[in-house]
Amino acid sequence: MVGPRSWVGGLFNRSSNKRNEKFIDYPLCPLQEQRLQRLQERLQVPFEETRPDHQQEALRALWHAAFPNIAFKGLISEQWKEMGWQGPNPSTDFRGCGLISLENLLFFSRTYPASFHRLLFKQGGKRAAWEYPFAVAGINVSFMLIQMLDLSSVKPRCLPGINFIKLLGDDEKAFDELYCIAFEMMDAQWLAMNASYMDFNEVLQVTRTQLERELSLEDINSIQDLPAYNLLYQ
Repeated sequence: MVGPRSWVGGLFNRSSNKRNEKFIDYPLCPLQEQRLQRLQERLQVPFEETRPDHQQEALRALWHAAFPNIAFKGLISEQWKEMGWQGPNPSTDFRGCGLISLENLLFFSRTYPASFHRLLFKQGGKRAAWEYPFAVAGINVSFMLIQMLDLSSVKPRCLPGINFIKLLGDDEKAFDELYCIAFEMMDAQWLAMNASYMDFNEVLQVTRTQLERELSLEDINSIQDLPAYNLLYQ
């Protein structure tokens, strides 16, 4: 099942991020500043269909991670819809969020393969007849995190974003780790709300609210401290 083009970044474009001006002048240590800069540089990298490392290597790696026992038919193929892309060419979906959305999916597949496949194949729980498309949902999770953490600013100006910088100082892969957690949280909310395809934006908004709440807790010093981290090991 695939959805309309408005799926990619739909919620991201409609949501606003609450900023608190009193947080603007908080200091960053050199390590935090360096890692934030590197992350923001990643956000600026577009997905380019003409680059072999984007098309041939990364997309091929994603396919083999998702379907290791199914032959890869090509970069443009109807089989991509099995992963939840909107058409036979996944490159058109990546344009909305850039290369980082592909990197997030690859990180998820390699770091937490059991969790990745459970969500990809919609295993566990009472599922809707019209489920969310896995891959495009993943791009929306990337969109949501970038906005929620206020990563387009010189430095985040919201409490969840500020606390995320602390996590980034502890682990340079904090954004990728948080992506995996957020994807799991979204799927858990989907099941809890008995959601169907048209409910996806509402589910993602509820997920964002829950994640903002967890990132605002005082005793969060590492990704592993987030209550939802355990979802990756169900």
